[in-house]
Amino acid sequence: MNADDTITLYRPVGPEELGLIRKSGFRRFPPRLPQQPIFYPVISEAYATKIARDWNVKASGAGYVTRFAVLQSFMDRYQVQTAGGSGHLEYWIPASQLSEFNENIVGTIEIISEFFPAGTRKTE
Repeated sequence: MNADDTITLYRPVGPEELGLIRKSGFRRFPPRLPQQPIFYPVISEAYATKIARDWNVKASGAGYVTRFAVLQSFMDRYQVQTAGGSGHLEYWIPASQLSEFNENIVGTIEIISEFFPAGTRKTE
């Protein structure tokens, strides 16, 4: 493996988190809240989509799937965790290590899909 190899990860987010990502120039995830001890990027787009569509929309009125690359050498510190079902694979990054995680993102965080309540449309 090359030292510059990356892994592609996904993160389902709501509108507030997306706003903070946007403020960073799509380069960083915002710090966790006190009641959020871990940051969990997920392995598959399908799992991120399920969370964004089924949970974020209900909780905050919209859900977004982000995609980004992280240096594999950094991610090798962490084990993949199974959260519920066999397809629900994610990394658990302690909130105290999120800044270092952000420093290992290669390129920008991109929005690859968005979800809204049935019968509504995005307005900007």
